Amino acid sequence: MTYESVIGLEVHAQLKTKTKIFCNCSTSFGAPPNTHTCPVCLGMPGVLPVLNKKVVEYALRMAVATNCIINRESRFARKNYFYPDLPKGYQISQYELPIAENGFIEIEINGHPKRIGITRIHMEEDAGKLSHDPDRPLSKVDFNRTGVPLIEIVSEPDIQTPEEAGAYLRHLRSIVRYLGISDGNMEEGSFRCDANISIRPKGSETLGTRTEIKNLNSFKHVESALCFEINRQKEILEDHGQVIQETRLWNPVKNKSISMRGKEEAHDYRYFPDPDLLPLVIDDDWIDSVRKRLPELPDEKKKRFMDEYRLSSYDSGFLTSSHELADYFEECVTQFSNPKQVSNWIMGSLLGLLNARGKQITESPISPGNLAELLKLIDDNIISGKIAKTVFDEMAQTGRAPKEIVKEKGLVQVTDESAIKAVVAKVLEECSKEVEDYQNGKTKLFGFFVGQVMKETKGKANPKIVNEILKDLLCKK
Repeated sequence: MTYESVIGLEVHAQLKTKTKIFCNCSTSFGAPPNTHTCPVCLGMPGVLPVLNKKVVEYALRMAVATNCIINRESRFARKNYFYPDLPKGYQISQYELPIAENGFIEIEINGHPKRIGITRIHMEEDAGKLSHDPDRPLSKVDFNRTGVPLIEIVSEPDIQTPEEAGAYLRHLRSIVRYLGISDGNMEEGSFRCDANISIRPKGSETLGTRTEIKNLNSFKHVESALCFEINRQKEILEDHGQVIQETRLWNPVKNKSISMRGKEEAHDYRYFPDPDLLPLVIDDDWIDSVRKRLPELPDEKKKRFMDEYRLSSYDSGFLTSSHELADYFEECVTQFSNPKQVSNWIMGSLLGLLNARGKQITESPISPGNLAELLKLIDDNIISGKIAKTVFDEMAQTGRAPKEIVKEKGLVQVTDESAIKAVVAKVLEECSKEVEDYQNGKTKLFGFFVGQVMKETKGKANPKIVNEILKDLLCKK
């Protein structure tokens, strides 16, 4: 039997506010354990939460950017459960009345657009963090993260494959970064995902029993976990078994999911409106103000790159995947007006260098101005493409300007036709056997002659002139 998967994702994005959602404690990452805490976020008796307006502002930005309907009145609720990293014994979240609902984003799969619905976006506070001692039956809890603001973005079950899940998450992270509301750092846990998945016979309208995979913190882990879970559920059904509704954890070392607990339902959390927080009322003026101040978002920027710079859909999508990368590209183009050549060097040599060093575009040792200057040297025939690679490597090591490197190392391209012709004649004279073979039909030897000339000139000869002179002299022999 052929099965199809039905996938819905719950994404938690940690917001980049300076203080927590209901108190003035710092949200900065990496502080000593339990130093960014106070009676409010620790849930001490008699304290009252006060809502951080910036959290609402950021949630509204995301709601508008993802085409959601914004509820003019929303409420905070208490989600009750007991765990060592939850000092109050409940989490302040939103349940029946979230801030936004019924939105969507579009992803691209194999060159085709697909709309993924967003069920809801709601605000909530994060829990603390447990560290388990590998050698002793001991766990340590750090409450610094307790009360850090989150938005949870819940998708419709419109995702059908792990590849679509990965594309959706990458696009969603790109949006929160463009908006400036979250750093989207999956390694630090500020962008993480729970995946709900079930399978059913292809064409069936009846949903299968779903399982949830918790706290996936990389795109690779999400895709691998979904692949494993699809196959696991298929094997169960093909053996005439029954999939159990449960929560599972992903073990990336063993490349498998492991049962954690039975899946909770909403009633298990005993949600009720938080009595310490008034309903949140949002007027049209606030929404209009947020909408007017939105930056150019990834989809808009991609379309502009295709229209303005005549780049392909793939190149435009790649370059606009982060606003820092898009800014780098556009700064280069303002100084060297060949967008395709700039795109090729950024996507090839530059990002290859940065990936090898584990660096981001913001940490590039080569400035946009210097890359543009290098490309202009090639375009003006001052250096060849091959020499440019040498200059690029030197720029990567030293951060120096390309003109300075070219001048110091004497790398200016030889364009004097008489000088190149003399070198070509010398090469052909020394390679008389190869010349005879070429003229007897072994035309692939042409590349050999080009290589010999470039070797003689230490790569400085203009390749176009070399090719023209070689063709001329070989025909005359």
